[in-house]
Amino acid sequence: MFVISTRNYPPEIGGMQNLMGGLANALINHGPVKVFADKSENFEKYDKLSEIEIERFGGIKLFRKYRKANRVVDYIKSNSNIRSIFFDHWKSIEKINPEIIKEIPTFCLIHSKEINHSIGSSLNKRILKSINKTKFVIANSNFTKDLGIKIGIPENKIHIIHPGCDDPINIEKEFQIEAERILKDSFPKIITVARLDRRKNHQNILMCIRNLKEIYPQIKYVCIGDGEERENILKLCKELKIENEVIFFYKIDQNLKNALVKNSNLFLMPSISFKTSVEGFGISFIEAASYGIGSIGGRHGGAKDAIENEKTGLLCNGENIDEIYENIIKFFENDKYKEFGVNALKFSKNFTWSKIIKKYLDLV
Repeated sequence: MFVISTRNYPPEIGGMQNLMGGLANALINHGPVKVFADKSENFEKYDKLSEIEIERFGGIKLFRKYRKANRVVDYIKSNSNIRSIFFDHWKSIEKINPEIIKEIPTFCLIHSKEINHSIGSSLNKRILKSINKTKFVIANSNFTKDLGIKIGIPENKIHIIHPGCDDPINIEKEFQIEAERILKDSFPKIITVARLDRRKNHQNILMCIRNLKEIYPQIKYVCIGDGEERENILKLCKELKIENEVIFFYKIDQNLKNALVKNSNLFLMPSISFKTSVEGFGISFIEAASYGIGSIGGRHGGAKDAIENEKTGLLCNGENIDEIYENIIKFFENDKYKEFGVNALKFSKNFTWSKIIKKYLDLV
């Protein structure tokens, strides 16, 4: 029996949600899985179709946190066949009694923006106290591991296991037709799948699109995601007069999203650091690669683990609009994007869940 306690889980959309959902689905091939997760929109329908036993928690966040922790502890006490426990975040283990889990292999996943707090700060102390309860700390990239060591996590506890990626699904004809209708005969077809927040750097992407349309009058940029920066992004798009070149999707069918990615030429997400928020890895790069699409990502953070620079795509300084622009030009020069796509597809095979899950099981 494997137990997962997570604040992030499908059908809610996001990188962490995909990671924890993928982990649960990969573990089910090796034994029963019990998931304790927060409620989200349409969770009943999702849970009903899942092979996994899922118990959900709603209500006020503070109370929910205690109720879930108490329920996890009760479940552990009443089940003697638990092989390991996985926590998606240091906050998910914070209220767990360490004596209850000390004899069970426990994992706590760490992500750059969640642990990026100054040594000695109250948050840093909470992080270290929580992580001290667990046996294995899983960093999603070399960058995240280095950051973990920097903030005081013992190096011998940290293991790098990259997020896994599901095998690409076959695109049904109706979604393929819809993607072709949306993208039409445009070129280049550029796409981003990410939350609309400052770290994802949509503002600099839009400014590059404005300049690129002088060279590529048929350019099309598809932006999939929603977030607190929506109004600012829409305002900037209007100011730059690129409404005809940009298409926004805030909520989208997963099948259509995959079809749009597959029919694009470039996955573009030159992330930057914003306050304490930094890109820890970038599973979206791997998901695009699984459809044979190369990427351009930001140099700072963990994207260098997800993009092989000059081979599966390019890395650049996301703060520098000129550098992003020049890298996009370079990406398409002499049809180089086709070579990046072929290499990206091969590279993505290293991140299939069937391979990634073995790294967890080896530690168990």
